[in-house]
Amino acid sequence: MDTLDSPHPLMLALLLGLAPMAAGAQAAASGADALQSQVEGLLKQQNLPQASAGDGNQRQPWRVEVTLGQLDPRLKLAPCDKVKAYLPDNAQLWGKTRVGLRCEQGPVRWNVYWPVTVKVWGKALVAAVPLRPGNTVAQADVVVGEVDLAASGSPALVRVADIVGRTVVRPLEAGQSVRQDDVKSRRWFAIGDPVRLNVRGEGFLVASEGVALSPGDEGRCVRVRMDNGRVLCGQPVGERLVEVTL
Repeated sequence: MDTLDSPHPLMLALLLGLAPMAAGAQAAASGADALQSQVEGLLKQQNLPQASAGDGNQRQPWRVEVTLGQLDPRLKLAPCDKVKAYLPDNAQLWGKTRVGLRCEQGPVRWNVYWPVTVKVWGKALVAAVPLRPGNTVAQADVVVGEVDLAASGSPALVRVADIVGRTVVRPLEAGQSVRQDDVKSRRWFAIGDPVRLNVRGEGFLVASEGVALSPGDEGRCVRVRMDNGRVLCGQPVGERLVEVTL
């Protein structure tokens, strides 16, 4: 059973099997320590985020910090003989996430989530000066600094070429990480434009041509119909240029 958002203590007692109040405080303290050990043990078995060869950080390994939050102190869990820690489906060790804990053997089966924050420090672009909506970014407006790459759902920009000439859509202070959502996407071509298509794979590159079936907006998949009628989805990377990675 999943925990509810800020439930009334009495409801928690009824749902999870509240122990007698006199012994409950001591049991909760020791129980929390045991659960935390379970969470820590699971995290030690996981592969932490690492810079890949394609992100420009291969010479600068990421520095990862994992911080455990706390369960709701009002939460009183029924005794359990066997607790299992697990990563929920689709959970990633990136930014704000959680580790699941479920009672697999006990008088009351329960399931709770322990909050976890994973900070991933790496090199990316930061504003060198305050940038305001409507500003066009020049090369002198950004510098490389260490930022928490996982602090936002929007990817941090790492290459100067990805931002110079683009328009700022959100205010940025000096020293603040520049994210993909902070600047306006570029449209490299329109529907119906002829485009060049580079298909990349391990150890090979095939160049072809086609026609855009959707706008070539930066960061979005564009559908391209090739001369043989086949339709591929690729990333717009330049003026009438699309790349597909196999």
